[in-house]
Amino acid sequence: MKKIVCALAAVLFSMNAVFAGGILTNTNQSVSFLRNPARDAAIGLDGVYSNPAGVAFLSDGLHLGFNWQYAHQTRTITSTNSLFALGLKNNGQATKEFEGVANAPIIPSLQAAYNKNNWSFQFNFSVPGGGGKCEFDKGIGSFETVVGAIANRLIGVSTGLNQSISQLGASVPNVTGYDVDGYMKGKQFYFGFQVGAAHKFNEHLSVYGGLRLLYGTASYEARLNNIRVMNGNTGMTLPEYFMGVTNGLTTAGNNLAALSQQVKDGIQQYVAGYMAAGMTQEQAMQQPAVQDLVAKGQQLQASGAQLQATAEQLEGSAATLAPYANGVNLKSDQTGWGIAPVIGIDYKTGPFNFAAKYEFKTRMRMKNNSDLKEASVISATNKYVNGTSVPEDSPAQLALGAQWSVLDNVRLNAGYHHFFDTDAHWYEHSEKLLDGGTNEYLAGAEWDVNDRLTVSGGVQFTRYPLTDEYMNDMSFVVNSWTFGLGLEYKVSEKVKLSAAYFQTNYEDYNMNTPEQNMEALGLNIPAGKNSFTRTNRVVGIGVEVTL
Repeated sequence: MKKIVCALAAVLFSMNAVFAGGILTNTNQSVSFLRNPARDAAIGLDGVYSNPAGVAFLSDGLHLGFNWQYAHQTRTITSTNSLFALGLKNNGQATKEFEGVANAPIIPSLQAAYNKNNWSFQFNFSVPGGGGKCEFDKGIGSFETVVGAIANRLIGVSTGLNQSISQLGASVPNVTGYDVDGYMKGKQFYFGFQVGAAHKFNEHLSVYGGLRLLYGTASYEARLNNIRVMNGNTGMTLPEYFMGVTNGLTTAGNNLAALSQQVKDGIQQYVAGYMAAGMTQEQAMQQPAVQDLVAKGQQLQASGAQLQATAEQLEGSAATLAPYANGVNLKSDQTGWGIAPVIGIDYKTGPFNFAAKYEFKTRMRMKNNSDLKEASVISATNKYVNGTSVPEDSPAQLALGAQWSVLDNVRLNAGYHHFFDTDAHWYEHSEKLLDGGTNEYLAGAEWDVNDRLTVSGGVQFTRYPLTDEYMNDMSFVVNSWTFGLGLEYKVSEKVKLSAAYFQTNYEDYNMNTPEQNMEALGLNIPAGKNSFTRTNRVVGIGVEVTL
């Protein structure tokens, strides 16, 4: 049973990518992006992130921009597994829905650029990964199936023991199912600080070079409380269950001892009677009635040895499980940082503007400060061993964009992003389970209604190279399409205000989950199914000032 507890710990600690940036890198770094995601070739202050080379074409002076965003997300996993039918709260159903709610009430970003002649010196602060917390108030399916597997195993233990000791007038508690309260919460922020400079060679061409510092901080908390095995509607903690089994075995042992004594007494009586009739002791012992009792005695002796071994094993298991009578509570905090170059180019010709940006891979190592003090035979727990560092690279990104000024007051935008996910390094090289890198396709339009008001809108299509091997309920993304719309109002020549709404619409990802034969733990989780989806809604406001 100590191994079973390790399995529970492994499940609890294998949760981080549900909340991590991981394969998903945040690109919504400004309200301008929210109202038109295709900003890769747009000329504006938000370009210090999306098109830094193009910022050189802004007017001379100090440009400052501040953006606030509020994001509300849900992550929904619909899991099917026969073990769920054993759960007290599941009404005998093998399908269960687990929903996580993620709120990020404050996602700030700050852009600054000082342009002088042909130079533009830039700074950007943003949250390019993570950005909030996600809470699963009922845990997730991976939690529950492990508890279900324990209960399913104990159903077999109880059934087998009762069959073997019922003839001894004893019984152990029957197990019909389980009950558990699961909970999981994670929080992650990747703070990005980018500095660089752009040089404008002429009215057509500019280039950019800079550095980005990422500082990551994350915390994960998980609980499995009120773990009980059920006998109908009666719940028992694991120690209580094993105490009931021990009591049943003790009763069986006492009854076995009484039966053994009866057999001994019967043998003595038969032998004495046969000897009184003139037989020798050896002849008496060979009589069928005596031999039957001897055979029965040998069977009882073997049963006694087996009961003694079982009792000793259960005694050790009960002592091991005693500290977990109130469940399992684990916590981990992580911090890390990394630096990577960023380069860009912008080229203007007539009504067209073309731009490109390349962000190099950021090598990240997140150091653990956790309750887990030493490595376990369960590899998943080792990601959170206190004092160790975990690879969580931010992948390199290539962004290409084009803008066409159809009229003096109408602009059309297009963009393409490619994330080199498989070249990053994540824990246990999970990036190798992907079937390539992420691709995003963007389009949008802007219309200057008059000298003060601009309205805009755009769409983004995101396609992940997902595989069943990569996907699990502790780390998942799904393909999506997003629309954004909003407006910008020029209060004066020096102040502009922006507001936007941004919504992502996700597809479902359906997969079959293979059977897990956890031989080292003595558990078996049957094959099942998972269906994944998400929701995402963002609102934002921003202000830009030119000095």
